Amino acid sequence: MHTLSEENYLKCIYRLWQDKGQKITPTAIAESLGNNPASVVDMIRKLTDKQLIVYDKKKGVELTAQGQKDATLIVRRHRLWEVFLLEKLGYHWDEIHDIAEQLEHIKDASLADRLDKFLGFPEYDPHGDPIPKANGKMAKRFSTTLADVKTGGSCRVVAVKDTTSQFLQYLQKLDINIGTKIQLVEKIPFDSSLVISINGDEPKTVSQKFGESLLIDNS
Repeated sequence: MHTLSEENYLKCIYRLWQDKGQKITPTAIAESLGNNPASVVDMIRKLTDKQLIVYDKKKGVELTAQGQKDATLIVRRHRLWEVFLLEKLGYHWDEIHDIAEQLEHIKDASLADRLDKFLGFPEYDPHGDPIPKANGKMAKRFSTTLADVKTGGSCRVVAVKDTTSQFLQYLQKLDINIGTKIQLVEKIPFDSSLVISINGDEPKTVSQKFGESLLIDNS
């Protein structure tokens, strides 16, 4: 059994590994969790003792096979709860993350599988992140952002990298959801801002940061 704090660290390391696939440093973990470096070093020691991670200054932090299994289960529970909260309880997508953060720590062994079956085995959560299956496999992860699209290109929103309530509320204001079609009309050389047309409507200007926070599929 792991403590709530240990599970949060495992999930953080898992996400950093998935997002970047590069060396995971204690500093990166501290920045991601908003914790001080000293507490991160202490937790790294605890997780190493439990054989959930290995840490080398040159290679960084890596999950062991057991650590990856445990982290995947936490992420699986979190994303299934997000689907449940949105589809069955009527929460908005900017409300579900924090609630799912609490529910993901329920330890019942069969809960995730029962929830998955009840929801019809969804492949993605409401933010477009793939939901790990019971065997650890998951659907395709998207990595191309709106900022990567060439001028004149069209695409479809498949996920959001930024799941803060502020960004999700901004997307709602622009009427952008998973599946929304966007055309990149122009890139402004001065500050790399983007002029986009949403579902064929009048073009709007958004920031480069905005473009880097939306994952798209242009296939």
